Parts: sequence; structure tokens; C-alpha cells
Amino acid sequence: MSRNADVFTIGVEEEFQIINPQTYALDAGVEHIIPRARETLGDAVQYELILSQVEVATPICHTLPDVQTALAHQRHVLIDAAEQSGRKIAAAGTHPFSPWYEQPITPKERYRLLVRDFQRLIKEQVIFGCHVHIGLGDGEVAVEAMNRARLWLSPLLALSANSPFLDGADTRYASFRTGLWWTSPLSGPPPFFSSRDDHDAFIQALVTTKSVEDASRIYWDIRLPQRYETIEFRVMDVCMTVDETLMLAGLIRALVRSCCDAAHRNVSVPDIRAELLRVANWRAARYGLEDELVDVLAERTMPARDLIERFLLFLRPALEAEGDWESISGLVARTLSYGNGAMRQRALFQQTGSMEDVVQYIIDETARGSHSGPV
Repeated sequence: MSRNADVFTIGVEEEFQIINPQTYALDAGVEHIIPRARETLGDAVQYELILSQVEVATPICHTLPDVQTALAHQRHVLIDAAEQSGRKIAAAGTHPFSPWYEQPITPKERYRLLVRDFQRLIKEQVIFGCHVHIGLGDGEVAVEAMNRARLWLSPLLALSANSPFLDGADTRYASFRTGLWWTSPLSGPPPFFSSRDDHDAFIQALVTTKSVEDASRIYWDIRLPQRYETIEFRVMDVCMTVDETLMLAGLIRALVRSCCDAAHRNVSVPDIRAELLRVANWRAARYGLEDELVDVLAERTMPARDLIERFLLFLRPALEAEGDWESISGLVARTLSYGNGAMRQRALFQQTGSMEDVVQYIIDETARGSHSGPV
């Protein structure tokens, strides 16, 4: 596939928890943080569903070093803005003990409508994700890429899993956020589409039947946004560290590039049923890196490490083409050695027995690698 300024660019959105440093509970203080953070980051800082949550989006980045600089700088600004108001910032897919019913909904029209439509199901979704956009100017190729990339969602989820605790208890899941998110209509892996027209006709049918108001209410793990010429990956928990988010961005760009190359070479893609992909993602959410995952192509299970190594092998030509193989494969190896966020949270709780200690650890990890340099 030919490369131009709009192809294979990267944008990352991270959703963060706002923490009370005395109680370590979620703090509905976003109104004190956003104005300060916007002095530096502008509209890149956004409200989210609840007042104890804040989202930050990077600018369009062309290289992974650009992504790393943007992520680190934005975390630094956000953490500084929070500290100025007496609060902390934490990156995990769920909060270890703050209950959903204590989180005020952000008083904006978009969120009022979500609560009107989904009621308690949406209120219970006190969850925090990471979304990665990859630039693709060709809508037809974007559908081809989505059809192929959907086969590799479970390794991304297993590597990013960072939500083992909820309501003060161990859920025994690596990503409990995933199960909470699946209560949303049209969440989970996307279906297979024969063309962009097929995709757009299905979206229109959903709108016509009043199933959704518009395409922004499609919550698949991969989707094609209307507002941007990108393919967006939404399957991941927000990661504790800058390096883990950078790892995901590098893997996802390589995945999109690999899928686009396969499409241009007319490599056939199997129409794997969304139900099998959903089961594969469930195993990744349940076990993370600590058990077997599903190889949906071979229709069998294998150790998580083996599937991720197979994933890397598939991505290696694209990673090498970008000059990213050494850095991204190294970050993956580190995650396999030291554990994803869920494993590290759980290990600390086993040592201390304190959920407050877990939150402090998340706060510390969130700040690691952040800096005040320019983007």
C-alpha cells in the first residue's frame, strides 16, 4: 500500500480516573482539572460519562517517538492539573473499590441521553479504556482491514488487561471492564462486511430502526468513525504506563498495515463468526496472559505467550518497515515477563492486602515516564 501523510498515522485516547489522595476513592473533581489542563492541551482534554473521569487525546502522530512524547507530556500536564486541585490521576480499567452508584453523571446532553436510553446499565459502567486510531484515507480498504484485524483482538486485550478488582473484591478476571462494557448494545467484535457499502447499509439500518442515533453509538471493538478517516480500536483497558500504551499503538499500527497489505495482495480472509471472536475475547478478559487463549484461525487454544508470539511473527514485516520491531517486540517481552496491569495489581494486593495500596501503586505507575517536554 502506498504511504502518504494521512495513512498509518496514530492517535491515542486515554481515559483516566480522578482520585482523592486521602481516601484513594474516585473523586468527582473533573471541573477543577479540565480548565487547568486545557491551558496547555486545549480541547485534547475532554469530559467523559462521570465526573470522576477525564479523557485526553493525542494529536495526530506520524511516528512512535511522536506518540511517546505526546503521551508522556499529556500525562504530565494532567497529573499537574490534578495536583493543583488536590487530586491524583490513575490509569486502570476499573477502580478497585469505589462503587458505581457514588459516581455523579457528567451534566451534558450526550450523557443525559445515554442514561435516558440505557438507564442502570450505563450507570454501572465506571470503566476506563484506551482507544487507538490509525489513519486510513480509503474507506473500502478500511473495511478490508477491519475484517482481518478482528481476528487478532484477543492478544491486544490480554496484553492490556488492567481491571482485576471491583467493589473491593477480586473479580478473578484480568479485564472485568470488558464484561461491563459488553452490556452495551453493539459492543464486542464487529461482524464481517463484504464491502464498505455493506457496512454503511448496516449502519443505516440501525439508525432507521432507531437502534442507534448515529454511528458514534456503535461500540464495537473496532469501528470506522464517521468524523475521521481512521480505523479505531477500542478493545483495550487503559494501561498503567506510557510504555504499555506505546506498545499497543505500535502493535495496532503494524496490524492495520499488515491487514492493508494483505488486502492489496488479495489474500483471502476467513469469515470467522463474531460469536467465536467474542468467546476468544472472553478468554482474554478472564485469564489475560495467565492461561490459554483462542487461536480463532486454527480453532484451538494455546498458551497466551505462544499466541502472542504468533501475533508478533505476523506483524514483524510491518514493524520492521516502520523501524519499530526492536522497540515493540522488547515492550511485549517485558509485559510477558513482568505481567500486564491486572497481574501486577493482583500481586501487590497479595503482598499488602490493601486496596488503597493498589490505588497508590496505580497512581505511581501512571506517572512513570511522564515528562513536561513539548509535543
